[in-house]
Amino acid sequence: MEGEIDLDVAALNEWIGDRLPGVGDPLSAERMGTGTGQANALFFLRRGDHEWVLRRPPLVKNHPTASDTAREWRILNALVGTSVPHPAPRLFNDDPQVLGATFMIMDRVVGFTPGGGLPEPFASDEQGQWDLAMAYVDGLIELSKVDWVAGGLEGLGKPDGFLERQVHRWRSQLDGYRARVIPEEEFLCDWLERNRPPMSPAAILHGDYSPFNVMAAPDLPGRLAAIIDWDTGTIGDPLLDIGHLLARWNEPGETPALRQIADDVTRNYPTRAQMAQRYAGGTGRDLSTLPYYEVLALFKLGVILEGAYARAKRAGVLDDENPMGQNVVDLFRCAAAFARGERV
Repeated sequence: MEGEIDLDVAALNEWIGDRLPGVGDPLSAERMGTGTGQANALFFLRRGDHEWVLRRPPLVKNHPTASDTAREWRILNALVGTSVPHPAPRLFNDDPQVLGATFMIMDRVVGFTPGGGLPEPFASDEQGQWDLAMAYVDGLIELSKVDWVAGGLEGLGKPDGFLERQVHRWRSQLDGYRARVIPEEEFLCDWLERNRPPMSPAAILHGDYSPFNVMAAPDLPGRLAAIIDWDTGTIGDPLLDIGHLLARWNEPGETPALRQIADDVTRNYPTRAQMAQRYAGGTGRDLSTLPYYEVLALFKLGVILEGAYARAKRAGVLDDENPMGQNVVDLFRCAAAFARGERV
């Protein structure tokens, strides 16, 4: 189980040495709750008055390409000196002999993850809610402006043919652990192939952008403290990030795309259309084919979560005890609704 990961604090402290401050003070490590870091294990580190976060892969990966700490380290370093809020990278280790896996250490970010109910002062401040929602969009606007070539990210991904590869890439992954027939799968694959647009100019793609993968500053006005969880980042079509954000953005009266971990809906959040307009105005990118990216984002997420469902099923977990199975069905149905124009 992922929760059984132990950290050899003595070995870690010896490896850190004098490369971080606090030499001579004892190092402590505290595992963050398993509700955070779904795809990675996270630990708070303290040495003297200094605090960091250590991030390493889980014991069991959903796919060999998942939880790529080296990829995250490379992207975070490319973001240094840009206007994209991010945790400051400090140290990276690719030798599994130290802790049993690769890992990275970054600065601790003060803030909260807003992927659910909001704390005060946001819960009672309508302008704060609006500003925070638009801050999610602004983070993507700033990310689209980063010169990824100057940041040393050539070779991180393959932007040429990025959209052409998507259906095959994700369906191949699904076939690798297929456990059932999923409603709407055939329709979605066919629709995505028939409605593929020309790719938007290549940029850094976060790959899993939602309120669950940002940290908000704890006080007003609403703004981002950091965009986190870059381990699936690549160079590709950045419209897939705004598509992912908006496809999971629930408006009042709608059935959430993910009922088990539904993003919070407050009465003063902007609509998807308003957020899309903000992104288009801030980037100058054409969003006339936005439904394609919303469909692709939900299809991709459904494929990834199906891996967790299939793994639990192989372990003997019954379907009525495995909510991930219904999550995947809901995601595919929501994707189909975007494709058919039933959800806009």
